[in-house]
Formats: sequence, structure tokens, C-alpha cells
Amino acid sequence: MSENKTDNKPDNKSQAKFSDFGLSDSILKVLDSIGYETPSPIQEQCITHAFNGEDIIGQAQTGTGKTAAFALPLLDNIDLSLNAPQLLILAPTRELAIQVSEAVQTYARGLKGFHVLPIYGGQSYDVQLRPLKRGVHAVVGTPGRVMDHIKKGTLKLDNIKSFVLDEADEMLKMGFIDDIKWVMER
Repeated sequence: MSENKTDNKPDNKSQAKFSDFGLSDSILKVLDSIGYETPSPIQEQCITHAFNGEDIIGQAQTGTGKTAAFALPLLDNIDLSLNAPQLLILAPTRELAIQVSEAVQTYARGLKGFHVLPIYGGQSYDVQLRPLKRGVHAVVGTPGRVMDHIKKGTLKLDNIKSFVLDEADEMLKMGFIDDIKWVMER
């Protein structure tokens, strides 16, 4: 896969619309309902590449829509008839895992039957096991808890189409490099 690096440098001449990217009508309706009118620079630079399955390294300030930049196109590639994880997002903290999971659920509101599950330490395994057994389409988790579920056989990565490292720089600073490598090798 090719790799695209993007920096969020304001570009006031852009007049792109979310409909320009080939996103599904259900995603576009959700974006309209939550008031997203035009893509931010990071979204404009990333959506097409992510939609095409390309590797991306994106960097932008907080509040610029990075989660939507990767989530919107990846959600459009989910096969809702397959009740197995197809999107895995690693986040450095439980707070970010919850926040990203909630954002993904919001963007997927128009995808009938879509399920996302945040998994992180400090929460009972039982709370996480029930949805995993029932079937989820996306998992957002911290590296340690994701590893635990993989080792126990409760999280299978056979159907993963997309893998995201959210706040990758923070995960590296926090010493998660070996955990990330371990998950990627699975």
C-alpha cells in the first residue's frame, strides 16, 4: 500500500463537500444531521486515501476532525452482514477509546445493525465478552486489553479490514510499541 502523509495546514480556498468523496447516502445523512457541512483540511486530505485502503499518517490539531477523517470512509467499507470485527482502532487511554467509540457510533447511526465496542482495562471482562460473542463490527481499545482478548480467543482478527493507531505518537511515548507490534502481527 502507498503511504500518504498529511499535515493540517489551513487551506481557505477549498470548497470540497462530503458528497465529493463517494461516501454512502446513510453516512452523508448522518453528517448533515449533526451539522457537518464541509470537510476540514485533515478530512479532505485523508478521506479518499482511507476509502481506497491506502495507509495514512495524519497529523492535525485537537478538534479538527481527525476521527471523522479516518472513521467515515472506513465505516463505508464495513460489511454489516458479517457480525465480526472488521475495524480495529487502538487508542492509548480508556478515555480516548470511549470517546472514539462514541464518535464512531454517531457517524454510523445510519448503518442499520452496526455495533462498535470499546474495550479497555478497568472494566469487567463480562461487560466486553457479551457484545464480542454477539458480534461487533468495530472495536476501539487500549493495547493491553486488546492483547488480553486476543490471547483469550475472545477477540478474533480474521476479518479485520482496517487497523487504526489513534494518537500513535502518544502510544509510542507511553511505551506501547511492543504491544502495537504484537497486535499487528496477529
